[in-house]
Amino acid sequence: MASFRLTIEDGQFRDGQGRQVVLRGINVAGDTKLPSEPNQPSHVGDDFFDGDNVTFHERPFTRQDAPMHFARIKRFGFNTIRYLFTWEAIEAAGPGIYDEEYIKHTIEVLRIAKTYGFYVFMDPHQDVWSRFTGGSGAPMWTLYACGLNPQSFAATEASIVHNTYPEPDQFPKMIWSTNYYRLAAGTIFTLFFAGKDFAPKCIIDGVNIQDYLQSHFINACAHLAKRIHEAGDLENEVVIGWESMNEPNRGMTGYADLTVIPKEHPLKKGTCPTMWQTFLTGMGRACEIETWDMGGLGPYKTGTKLVDPHGEFAWLPEGYDDSRYGWKRDAGWKLGECIWAQHGVWDLSTDTILRKDYFAKNPNTGKTIDYPEFTNTYFMDFWRRYKTSCRDHHKDCIMLMQYPTLELPPQIKGTEDDDPKLVFTPHFYDGITLMTKHWNSSWNVDVVGVLRGKYWHPAFAIKIGETAIRNCLRDQLATLRQEGIDRMGNHPCLMTEFGIPYDMDDKKAYKTGDYSSQSAALDANYFAAEGSGMEGYCLWVYSSTNDHERGDQWNGEDLSIISVDDKLPATSSILSEPAFDQSTSSLVKGGSAIVAAESLEEVGVTPGNLQRTLTNPSISSAPSDKNPELTNAPGYRAAEAFIRPTPTTVAGKLISSGFDLRKCTFNIKVSAAQAAADDTPTVIFLPEYHFPKQDCEVAVSAGRWEINFDNSQGTLLQLLKWWHPGGEQTLTIKGLVRKYNVAEGSPEDSGYLEQCQANAGNCCIM
Repeated sequence: MASFRLTIEDGQFRDGQGRQVVLRGINVAGDTKLPSEPNQPSHVGDDFFDGDNVTFHERPFTRQDAPMHFARIKRFGFNTIRYLFTWEAIEAAGPGIYDEEYIKHTIEVLRIAKTYGFYVFMDPHQDVWSRFTGGSGAPMWTLYACGLNPQSFAATEASIVHNTYPEPDQFPKMIWSTNYYRLAAGTIFTLFFAGKDFAPKCIIDGVNIQDYLQSHFINACAHLAKRIHEAGDLENEVVIGWESMNEPNRGMTGYADLTVIPKEHPLKKGTCPTMWQTFLTGMGRACEIETWDMGGLGPYKTGTKLVDPHGEFAWLPEGYDDSRYGWKRDAGWKLGECIWAQHGVWDLSTDTILRKDYFAKNPNTGKTIDYPEFTNTYFMDFWRRYKTSCRDHHKDCIMLMQYPTLELPPQIKGTEDDDPKLVFTPHFYDGITLMTKHWNSSWNVDVVGVLRGKYWHPAFAIKIGETAIRNCLRDQLATLRQEGIDRMGNHPCLMTEFGIPYDMDDKKAYKTGDYSSQSAALDANYFAAEGSGMEGYCLWVYSSTNDHERGDQWNGEDLSIISVDDKLPATSSILSEPAFDQSTSSLVKGGSAIVAAESLEEVGVTPGNLQRTLTNPSISSAPSDKNPELTNAPGYRAAEAFIRPTPTTVAGKLISSGFDLRKCTFNIKVSAAQAAADDTPTVIFLPEYHFPKQDCEVAVSAGRWEINFDNSQGTLLQLLKWWHPGGEQTLTIKGLVRKYNVAEGSPEDSGYLEQCQANAGNCCIM
């Protein structure tokens, strides 16, 4: 077995030479949420309910295209991949039926990722449980196992699903996320985490539905881990660890009153039923339900709507034959009837609620279940099972814990769960920008501060001005990191999702080519991540099929850093460059030439075709049916904000680092017990996009540095290596300050091209 490329020491990631590693990652890929056979983006309803007969054999992308995508990602400066896979991709055909072809494809793609030197961790991804409840993740058969009928969700509004929405083009932005608070997902998450306590009658194959669902999910992930282990050349060399279920949710567990919307559910959009109302509509009753929308100051009520299922049930009808799945449902579990009525929560004959606080307390301990209590009990029970199963195959791997989003971490510091190879993985999105799809540089809100009770009135959480907004985002991330350390112990914090919508302001950038708003928003988020002290962060998302019309092809989201309808920043066309050696005071050309041709023939990529694939948008001679208004002005998709200098490895401890985009200045401060050795300098990814060598100014407190091109990991990268003495040391790099994201063909664009030409070809977006 190979030695570990990445270890954890004193709350930091370390490489095999003892240097601190900063994990700058990206999620690969958003396409993973959707089957490839048939290709079924979320706006397509054809054969949607034939969920047993889908495969994901070309996700996240084909093996043939993998070198192109990985080379591109590497050139953008990412060293880490959060590799998305779904439970559905492994076990879509039925319980215990694993898709070995998909697993083989996954192993082949991971081997290609290995040639580029990525650190990879595996993410079992889900959103609101399943594609059939408006998200992604679980196979369709899990809904039938829970006694639910996905074909009736539209009529009952048990879920709002893009594939079955009457007018897919009118699907409200971000409404999919409200499905967490509707009947289908609310029920399934309750069953998954707490079915034994709250649904004891739900027995299938002799076990409670909680154990049935958890066992199948964990076994599917473990089966993939087993196959990766058997591959023999991936563990620890490329696959460094396993993350737990993406964005777990407690469902109804802990609801104090089913007849009201809990205060901790600030997201209100479209119809906003109480859980009690979802019980009623799930059994075919009509209800008058409040409607809400999202405005600049948050959600506001717009009126009411009559939701009338016309007698249709969200539950499988009595006598339904689901024998094709091979399970045996206990006789005490009636089909055709709400399971919560069967457990005495409400009376079907009178439509009255009997126990509105049914889910409020743990029936075994009597403790009130708030989110910290849920996380410390029900979630941790699941986590222990998952961790054990992963490590049965990937011995001593890094385990990445993802607890409920924006909630407090579990209180495990100093307990047996305080694992030395544990990482905690919060998520964070600027909700105002994400929900409104607009970058408001005038004001924003300290959401984490509000959730933690920091302000006696929410008005004091409002931050005015772009500087205050950026600092507020940074401070929120710093809070999430510190909470993890305080409650879980001294473990690395790796934020595994953050990002911004690209289709801001009704897709204005797609019509003008001006991505300045996206650039400002993304830069603010990176400023926050870099300044928070987190040990790593993974941007959401890379989607190979993103286009201007449908975004990421899923629920109207559009967060991908690349699009087939936009330009891509070019790689260097320089095939040999002299190294730049330097003392502390002057820039001196010296040393021998560095050969920088990209030697990737073993995976079918040459310097010529790599250059083309990284610079050209998708162009076809066939007529396009896309709206020309959205594709006639391709831009660079705010590339200057995500192509950033990053301290890849630090000979010592990283104290702080950050990139000022407007001033094109990178600063880093490190602390080292001793001088960096000749073979273990501090290494900084220095993108030529911002730092053409002739335009770099470098100042260090002490030591020597060198800028050169490196081709040791599959693609050409410009790196700065710094051999500094012990103690606290600083380095500052100034690059080329210029105007970005101007419309193609504009006077500003022409002037910029002239500037690029004056720099003798060193401007890398030509």
